[in-house]
Amino acid sequence: MKRTCTSLMLAGSLLAGGQAMAADLLQWQNNSLTYLYGKDFQVNPRIQQTVTFEHADAWTYGDNFFFVDKIFYNGEKDFNAGPNTYYGEFQPRISLGKVLDQKIEFGPIKDVLLAMTYEFGEGDTESYLIGPGFDLAIPGFDYFQLNFYQRHTEGSRAGDNVWQITPVWSYTIPVGDSNILIDGFMDWVVDNDSNSKGDYHANLHFNPQVKYDLGKALNFGEKQLYVGVEYDYWSDKYGIKDSQVFKTDQSTTSFLVKLHF
Repeated sequence: MKRTCTSLMLAGSLLAGGQAMAADLLQWQNNSLTYLYGKDFQVNPRIQQTVTFEHADAWTYGDNFFFVDKIFYNGEKDFNAGPNTYYGEFQPRISLGKVLDQKIEFGPIKDVLLAMTYEFGEGDTESYLIGPGFDLAIPGFDYFQLNFYQRHTEGSRAGDNVWQITPVWSYTIPVGDSNILIDGFMDWVVDNDSNSKGDYHANLHFNPQVKYDLGKALNFGEKQLYVGVEYDYWSDKYGIKDSQVFKTDQSTTSFLVKLHF
């Protein structure tokens, strides 16, 4: 199944990358850099500084999201990765509505998509995900996505037929002369009893950001410069079951600065 997922993701990325080179096929794109500083992380060293590059775009037949984190452990060394590490994800989605050139709408559902994710980084991190995705119209939200993946994890965490549910959202609240933006995601790996190795436990990762549009307040430019916090809750982090001997339930808040360009 890994080969099938890889082939589909490669086909999707080649189609997106190759055709998006034509300017008329690229509908919009946005890039950003984020700096994060936080304490009380689990599994890895407790103090972390992270620099994140993100890219998002929409094109004629779908959308893409990519990010890569460069994580520094504030002078400490992680047992596996050393004083710093990296982690990233590539998430292409193919829109059935766009491919068929017709609206696929019923109830709150505004589009149906083929959603894929490739996770990569140092150590035992490689995973392939594929499944149905939905764009939802929920009152008040800038956007709301709901993706269902069958997750195929490599290495010591391997296990087939593991499902992950991933909502992604954005919500804007006007405050005075500016806005507060609340956005983020949740990865919920469920029903992992079928994993024959039993090394990758079901887990839930909830990761919202609450950001003030400082750029708009200072007339620097709307949706350009944000300051705020990121909350990171992760039960059974990395799929490692929490225990009295080894704590893997994480709850931490990080300060952030984010610049869009």
